[in-house]
Amino acid sequence: MTELFVKIFMTKLESKLKLPFKNKELLQQAFVHRSYLNENRNFHLAHNERLEFLGDAVLELIVTEHLYKEYPDKPEGELTAWRAALVNTKMLSLVGRDLGFNDYLMLSHGEAKEEGKARDYILANTVEAFIGALYLDRGLPNAKKFITLNILSRLEEVLKDKLFLDAKSRFQEIAQEKMAITPTYAVIEEWGPDHAKNFRIGVYLNKELAAEGQGSSKQEAEEDAARNALRKNGWK
Repeated sequence: MTELFVKIFMTKLESKLKLPFKNKELLQQAFVHRSYLNENRNFHLAHNERLEFLGDAVLELIVTEHLYKEYPDKPEGELTAWRAALVNTKMLSLVGRDLGFNDYLMLSHGEAKEEGKARDYILANTVEAFIGALYLDRGLPNAKKFITLNILSRLEEVLKDKLFLDAKSRFQEIAQEKMAITPTYAVIEEWGPDHAKNFRIGVYLNKELAAEGQGSSKQEAEEDAARNALRKNGWK
């Protein structure tokens, strides 16, 4: 990826977002994954992890302030759950995809081939890095505007679909409401050494397998199973 090519891409991104940066290199750095530097050791910019660190704090502040001011009667625990649903990896990776950030990522050849959860994680981190870069370059008001437009705008969906509940809680709530059944979970298979176990777990409704899930812990596999069961049944 030549510097000219990168500059053209960054200009295209600025135009798309209607957010011209004073410091173009700061914008570019937000998209530099650590793996890219492993294959391009003479690249003139650092990776985006420090910007991600900053952006994470800015994002949390803006979202927290909004929830605090707009919902004065809601308890801290409820607001915390709402905030978590707005700033988690799944939501931020969706934001990144919707903004076309995939097209601007600077990754190693190996990372560029990764999809699924690995790419979601990279995209979510990039959104935070972008917010950090935007805050440094254009100040808090512009960072707040971006967050309001692209993240806080999803709060209605979060509340309507109860996305602030984890998948297990959502599946149990809907299963009890629709079928008067409480889901149960059981390990179907486990493999790997003790320090790197993997689990395949089934979620059942009245002993009938509703879906399966996998993960590196039982909790993660149960969440995956519940998520798959929600999707399979067309439940949100």
